[in-house]
Formats: sequence, C-alpha cells, structure tokens
Amino acid sequence: MTKYSKYKSKKTTVDGFKFDSKKEANRYQELKALQREGRITGLCMQVPFVLQDAYIRVDGKRIRAIKYIADFVYKDADGNIHVEDVKGMRTAVYNLKKKIFEKRYKIKIEEVK
Repeated sequence: MTKYSKYKSKKTTVDGFKFDSKKEANRYQELKALQREGRITGLCMQVPFVLQDAYIRVDGKRIRAIKYIADFVYKDADGNIHVEDVKGMRTAVYNLKKKIFEKRYKIKIEEVK
C-alpha cells in the first residue's frame, strides 16, 4: 500500500536522497543534468535560511529561530543565486515565510510547479 501525504504527494528516493514528492525528485534530476552540462554550479538541497533569530524571553524561556528551508539553491552561469521551491500546494505558512525571506535576503523564491 502506497502512503501519501495530506497533499497527495508520494515520497521518492533518487541517488540515495529522499524527496517529499515525485515532482521534487524530477526537478532534482533536471538540475543535476544542468550542473553536469556546466550551466549551473553549486547545487545544494534543503538549504536553511534564518528568518528570525532565536532569542531568550524575559522569563528565561528560549524561543527557537524561525527558518525557511529551500528545496534547491544554485548559481547560474552569470553567478546569480537561485532559490527554488517545488510547490504542489501553497500553504499560509509558506506564503508568510516567502514574504519574510524575500524582504530579508532580497532574493525572489522561484516556485516550480
């Protein structure tokens, strides 16, 4: 029996890496091909970006940092940084993190559908 997430995506493994969906695994294979051709460099997966630093409240409780995890980050031939997120469904949390990320890092998240 195949297990699906609540958004009907199927976890897939490619090159020993586990992906949340077939769509994300396919995009990984496309980017690997572009890297082999020399059209992109520095391909990284699941890259964390801090949106708000961790802090300690007045009562001493530690509040963890808020992070956005990009599916893929790489540089094109001109040296421009690309941050990609493979999307099937845009959630309210994703929409909020996207706004904070783009303001803080001045990089547009490229959504792959």
